[in-house]
Amino acid sequence: MKISVIIPTKNAERFLNNLFLRLKEQLLRPHQLIIVDSSSTDATLKIATQFNAQIIQIKEEEFNHGKARNLGASVATGDVFVFMTQDVIPADKNLLKNLTSPLSQNFIGASYARQIPKADANPIEIYFRTFNYPNKKIIKEINQTSELGIKTFFFSNVCSAIRKDIFEEIGGFPEDVIINEDMFFASEVLKKGYKIVYEPSAVVYHSHNYSFFSLFKRYFDIGVFMKNQHIGQNDMLAEKEGIKYLIGLTRFLIKNNVKWLPYAVVDTMTRFLGYKLGLMEKHIPIKIKSKISLNKNFWKQYAKANP
Repeated sequence: MKISVIIPTKNAERFLNNLFLRLKEQLLRPHQLIIVDSSSTDATLKIATQFNAQIIQIKEEEFNHGKARNLGASVATGDVFVFMTQDVIPADKNLLKNLTSPLSQNFIGASYARQIPKADANPIEIYFRTFNYPNKKIIKEINQTSELGIKTFFFSNVCSAIRKDIFEEIGGFPEDVIINEDMFFASEVLKKGYKIVYEPSAVVYHSHNYSFFSLFKRYFDIGVFMKNQHIGQNDMLAEKEGIKYLIGLTRFLIKNNVKWLPYAVVDTMTRFLGYKLGLMEKHIPIKIKSKISLNKNFWKQYAKANP
């Protein structure tokens, strides 16, 4: 099995050397390293060159989550495409082996890894990773929404593996969504009758301590996505999952770090307000949407396409 690793980058100097070294140590080593770089101004390209990575360069204003990954896939020669973000850290030498092993079965189209928090993660981020990435293997198919809810379609390009033939059959990632191109792709894979595996034995370190404003922007974008894509054909699935998360977080903090409860209240309200506003984005002027979104390029590109 030949693996092409595809990584979108933007000023990734502080991450890339460690990531490439860890990939080089894998028991199942990558056949090809590809970065799709959005006008980095640091040593990103120099480091990529040192590790013989293939480089695709795009202008910063041209970046789109789906487009960048599709560009990487367009030059990939592997049987399996592994998509990663620049800030992940493989936890051990078995990451690629364990991540790609489910794809040897014809009915499995894609898999994704477990994310565990980095050492500097705050208690809320620790619970968030535990909630979304449990230590239990899950094989998903399209008819599991009654059991898994919106997580039926949950899939993360932070560290994922997709068979090349499936990727081409689906037509790659969508290039007209603001965020969650991975979730959209997963829903299309499931609709085709394939299954997706969450593989907890494939582990990466990955977490973010978002500021409240960044968190608001992120959840605004998620709301925009959910309103326009109707994943699962039931907008309530996401809100049910949110309630489940809130109950679990409260119990976790009471047991482990009760002083973080007030922070958690503000954190939860921030996510909720951002998400709800995203659902109402049709009524918001595009200039304002651009200011309260993490993905400003999306709105610039949208404005050009819809003058």
